This record gives sequence, structure tokens and C-alpha cells, in this order.
Amino acid sequence: MSIVFGPIPSRRLGRSLGVNNIPPKVCSYSCIYCQVGVTDSMSIHRKEYYKPNEIFEVVSEKVNQLIKAGEQIDYITFVPDGEPTLDINLGKSIDLLKSFGIKTAVITNASLLWRPDVSDDLKLADWVSVKVDSVYKDVWHKINRPHGKLKFERLLEGIEKFSNEYKGTLVTETMLVRHVNDNLESLNKTAEFIKKINPNKSYILVPTRPPAEANVEIPREDSLNIAYQIFSSYLNNAEFLFSGEGVDFTYLGEVESELLSIVSVHPMTKDTVEDFLNKADSDWSVIQKLLNENKMKEVTYTGKKYYIKSFEKNNEQVYK
Repeated sequence: MSIVFGPIPSRRLGRSLGVNNIPPKVCSYSCIYCQVGVTDSMSIHRKEYYKPNEIFEVVSEKVNQLIKAGEQIDYITFVPDGEPTLDINLGKSIDLLKSFGIKTAVITNASLLWRPDVSDDLKLADWVSVKVDSVYKDVWHKINRPHGKLKFERLLEGIEKFSNEYKGTLVTETMLVRHVNDNLESLNKTAEFIKKINPNKSYILVPTRPPAEANVEIPREDSLNIAYQIFSSYLNNAEFLFSGEGVDFTYLGEVESELLSIVSVHPMTKDTVEDFLNKADSDWSVIQKLLNENKMKEVTYTGKKYYIKSFEKNNEQVYK
């Protein structure tokens, strides 16, 4: 797998250079909507996956390439194939990457924020996103499918404590899934909790990319409208994130490896892949080769074709 990918166009962070500091798929959750797929290595124990100097060297090489190419980088973002805080060297890596003078970001499911070492590591980042899909324990189990030893009450306490101590930009993400966490009671209680932690932004998302489970559906439009009205009644900074990022992906070198590094964490639509291939002065034969070698797979979700990295021996999966 590639440690660094992008920059990719991010709805929240502009041009984001991704750092993939966790191998697929080591996570404390196995969310039903996860675009990376089902978690096959559940863990809540931090350990070393890569040495900080190794991450620094790879990112440094990429940053230098991008600077020479005149490409913009707004954030260096830890957004791996698993949960970034499972990396015991996360804080050291953030510290090293700050030397580039580029803002750092971490997108975390917040399941380990109750740990002082995790909280201290995340405080080093300029921007942190924490997941709050529901504040009801049964809904949390249904949508996030957490590691069996995680304690929900301690998790919520960890998020609240971190929000009181963190000096950077804190945002929340709430992914809504039809008939799971889009009911009035769950929405009200979730918005009420988010108000207590007072984030800079409270993002409401829906599964716009192929999810881990085929039965995951986007809520109805009236439910989404109600969700926004509820969040806005508690918060003055609620925002929908329903649109795609666009096609402004950067190509610098070898087509196959760059494509695979992106789609391992960021499924691409057919139009986006075609745009990328045009920039690389390449054609669809590259995709066909990757499909034939089972390095990439094609999935259909909400009527659109997506291309994702193949972590399993599956040929095609269709989500209606």
C-alpha cells in the first residue's frame, strides 16, 4: 500500500495530501457505511505500523514533487485505511510533518479519545474531525459496529474532554443512514450532544460512495431536511456535505500506483477516473488491466459506477 496519496479535492480541506498510516483494514469500528469495506482486523490497541521517519521521508518526497509541479497543498491529512489513532507514533509523525509549514489534519472515529496519549497526539494537529453518528448506545452498535471492549459512555466523555482542551479547529461528522440513525429522537439527542462540544463546524453526511454493507441507504429527502432543521436549531454551524469533491486529482508519476493509492481510501467515479487518465495521457486499458489483475474492482452504487482498490478476491459487487 502507498503511505501518501493525492492531493485529492476535499469538501472540507481544499487540496488535501493524504497520509495512509494504517494498513487495510485495522480499525476499532466496522461501520456499515465505510467506503473502505468491512473491517477484517478489529483492534483498540495502539502499535507501530510505520516509523515516523519513514512517513516523513515519503511525504517529503511527495511534497517536493508537488512544489516543483506548482501544485497546491492546503492540508496534510491523516485519513488512512483504518483508524489513524491506532498508530502509536501518530503524534511524532504530526510533529515531523509540521516542518513543511503546511497545516495538518486528522479524521478520527473518536473511539480512543478517552485515552490521554491519543488526546495528546491529536492536540498537535491543526484540524481534527471526530465522528458522532449517534449518542444512543444501541444505534452506535448498529451503525458503527464497535470493538467489543469499547465503552460508549467513556467514548462520549473522551470527546467532550478533548473538545474542552483542544486549541485547533474541531469539527464533527454525522453520517446518516436510512432507518438507522435518521429518526427524530436520535437526531435531537445527537445534535444536543454536539452543541455541548461546540465544534467549529458540524457536518451532516450521507453515504455517497459504495458502502461496506449492500443494504445501506441514503435517507429520504424529507428526513434530510428535518435532520438539517434539527441540527440548526441546536447549532449555528451545521452544514450538509452531500456533493462530490470534483475531479481535481493530481497526477505526478506512475499511473497504476497513483490510481491504486487514491482508490484504496477514496473511491472514484468513472468520470473522475477518465479525467485522471486524460491528465496522465493514458487510456482505459490501464483500468482494464487493474480489473483483470483483481487490483481494482468496479462497483455500482446509486446508479453510478465507482472504482475501488480490491482488498478481497471479489470481482464485482452491486449496491442498489
